[in-house]
Amino acid sequence: MDNQWRYQAPSDSAAMSAKLPPKGASWRDFITVTKPGIIRSNLIAAFAGFWLASGWHVQYGNLILTLLGTMLVMASACVFNNYFDRDLDMKMERTRDRGLPTGRLKPGTVLVYGIVLGIAGLAVLFAFSGVLAGLFGILGVFVYVVVYTLWLKRTSTWSTSVGAISGATPPVIGYVAVTGQLDLAAVLLFAMLFLWQPPHFWALGIRRKEEYRAAGFPLLPVVKGVRRTKFQMIPYVALLLPIPVLMYVYGYAGIFYLIISSLLSVMWLYLTLKGFKAKDDEVWAKQNFLFSINYLTVSLIVLVLNTTHL
Repeated sequence: MDNQWRYQAPSDSAAMSAKLPPKGASWRDFITVTKPGIIRSNLIAAFAGFWLASGWHVQYGNLILTLLGTMLVMASACVFNNYFDRDLDMKMERTRDRGLPTGRLKPGTVLVYGIVLGIAGLAVLFAFSGVLAGLFGILGVFVYVVVYTLWLKRTSTWSTSVGAISGATPPVIGYVAVTGQLDLAAVLLFAMLFLWQPPHFWALGIRRKEEYRAAGFPLLPVVKGVRRTKFQMIPYVALLLPIPVLMYVYGYAGIFYLIISSLLSVMWLYLTLKGFKAKDDEVWAKQNFLFSINYLTVSLIVLVLNTTHL
C-alpha cells in the first residue's frame, strides 16, 4: 500500500516562479535551517547521558566539548534534511516560508554549510569525546539523512520508527563520552529516546495530516488512518514503563526518578488510550503532543537530579 504514496518532486523553478523575488538571507535563516528546536532537545538528552555516566563527578571541559560536537553533528544532519526536503517544504504551510523554499538561501550554500558543520562536529567528538562517541555521531547523521530523509520519508510509513534511531543517539553520545563503553544504562537511554519519538511525531502528524497528504508524505495517519495510528502509538508508550524501573533497580537513578518518570509514563499511556474516545482528534492530538514534550523534558531533568550512578 505504501507504494502508491511514492514521492514525485516538483521542479524548484516551477515552485519558485510563483513567488516574488526572494530577499537576501539573514543570520536567522542560517540558524533556522539547523532546526534549533531539535538541537535543543538533543542537547538536553546528551547532557543527561553525560551526567548520568559521570555520577556527579563531572569533567566540565569534556562536557562542553561533547555538547559542542553533538550540537554541530545534529545541526549538520538537520541542514542536510532541509537541503534534500526543500521540494517538500515548498508544499507545506508550516515550512514554505523557510530560507530554502523561498530562495533566500541557495541550495549550494546550504549544502556546503551542512558539510562544514558535520566535519567540525565529528572532529570534536572523535578528538575529545572518544571514538565510540564519534561513531554514534556518524550513525545519527547517516540514519537521519540517508535512511530517513532520502529513502523512507518519501516511500514508507516506517520512516518515523526507523528515523527514531537517529534521535536516540545524543544521550548515548553523552554517556559513552564518559565511559568509553556501552552498558545497560546506555541501552536504556537509547530506548527511552527511541520509544518516545514515534508517538510524539504521530501526534503532530494527526494534527497536520492534510498538509502531509498534500505534500505526498506517506506518514502513518495519512496512509493508514488516524485510528490505526492511535493503536500503533500504544506499544511505544507502554514500553516506556519499564525504563525507570530498570534505571532504579540497577542503581543508575534514585527513587524520585522512579516515581516521577513512572507516573508520567502512566499518565501518557492513559492519555493515549483516551484517544479512542476523543470527540475531536485534533484537540486530543495536540494534548498528546504537548504532554510528550513535557514528559521527556521532566524525565530527563529528574534523571539528572536523581542520578546515583558512580
